[in-house]
Amino acid sequence: MDTDQEFSLPRSRLANERLHALIPGGAHTYAKGDDQYPEHLAPVIDHGRGAHVWDVDGNRYIEYGSGLRSVSLGHAHPRVIEAVRRELDRGSNFVRPSVVEVEAAERFLATVPTAEMVKFAKNGSDATTAAIRLARAVTGRPRVAICGDHPFFSTDDWFIGTTPMAAGIPAATTDLTVAFPYGDLAATEELLTRHQDEIACLILEPATHTEPPPGYLAGLRELADRHGCVLIFDEMITGLRWSEAGAQGLYGVVPDLSTFGKALGNGFAVSALAGRRDLMERGGLRHSGERVFLLSTTHGAETHSLAAAMAVLTTYVEEGITARLHALGERLAAGVREAAAGMGVADHVVVRGRASNLVFATLDEKGQPSQEYRTLFLHRLLAGGVLAPSFVVSSALSDADIEHTVDVVAQACAVYRKALDAGDPTPWLTGRPVKPVFRRLA
Repeated sequence: MDTDQEFSLPRSRLANERLHALIPGGAHTYAKGDDQYPEHLAPVIDHGRGAHVWDVDGNRYIEYGSGLRSVSLGHAHPRVIEAVRRELDRGSNFVRPSVVEVEAAERFLATVPTAEMVKFAKNGSDATTAAIRLARAVTGRPRVAICGDHPFFSTDDWFIGTTPMAAGIPAATTDLTVAFPYGDLAATEELLTRHQDEIACLILEPATHTEPPPGYLAGLRELADRHGCVLIFDEMITGLRWSEAGAQGLYGVVPDLSTFGKALGNGFAVSALAGRRDLMERGGLRHSGERVFLLSTTHGAETHSLAAAMAVLTTYVEEGITARLHALGERLAAGVREAAAGMGVADHVVVRGRASNLVFATLDEKGQPSQEYRTLFLHRLLAGGVLAPSFVVSSALSDADIEHTVDVVAQACAVYRKALDAGDPTPWLTGRPVKPVFRRLA
């Protein structure tokens, strides 16, 4: 692939114009928007296989963060595709449950033994919102406490109203959501005390780009029990990537409810709400209490997506995928750090996170996060055949892929060093800088 300053994507540029003409934002996920990439350098994908994708201009890239972390086994994984194909000729949706639904539930609960019941859906937002609704129902309390340090929980009003993109959401809804800081048990206890008997649940990602402080998750478990609220783990990202049983399996702290998605379907649409039987059954028929409209989705139990989930779970367990993700991530992180240090930008191109879920920060001359320097870095990666909004690995990566990525990172860091020496990255940009997803104005 051409790696000089004239790298361009004419067909992708035209395809992006078509996308914007018909689809608000030009994509169906804001994180996939072309505003997240250097101007006119947002590839439109034609197809993918394994750890690689090809754009409509014919360029091949090593892809990281595959499908926003959903394709952890690589694109078109043979075992998953075979399972899906077996169901396609048998029908995908019926007026009564398919036997695949109970088989998928059994497989999921065998893999995540800390949960007692599970209900499947198509996306993470539906699952997390169902957890919130259930927590409010069983506690009779109105408020939701979210971890304010975690970037995303749901597209629904209870969460989006707390972000800069709160247009259209009544303040009365947003006022019912309060926030607590990650890792700070004292601040969380103060919040629970201040809103005594009002908070239905604590919802958080059990881990993100930093490991939970020793005793933190167990401390949250104790706080939730003492204050009578429901503890919810959002395992959309940590599920499977931290361990086959998620972060709860790795750290040994059992939430009341948890939500899974992303890696669960390897790109196919499937998510899960799982948890304690006595809570989950409130959304069922075998209780005498007031019914909870837990999850009821027409496409939530499509047979081919559930077959994909079963194949993913089996592959993770039988092939040790979580361990492979960590090994690949460690190799990549070490290589990127060495490349950055070799070019004198180790304090500016910074790799963070668990090895199976790596992200990077791009810092300016003063050590502050910079969208301009991120734009410069992304441009050079793209020109070198690396599509990397993050450094989140898939198990399909090869040693050669990692080596090539590190070589391209080194070339990008050389340009980064020139920009730092000049005190201004602007001459190395081709247009406006990339933008944060959550912002008030377009």
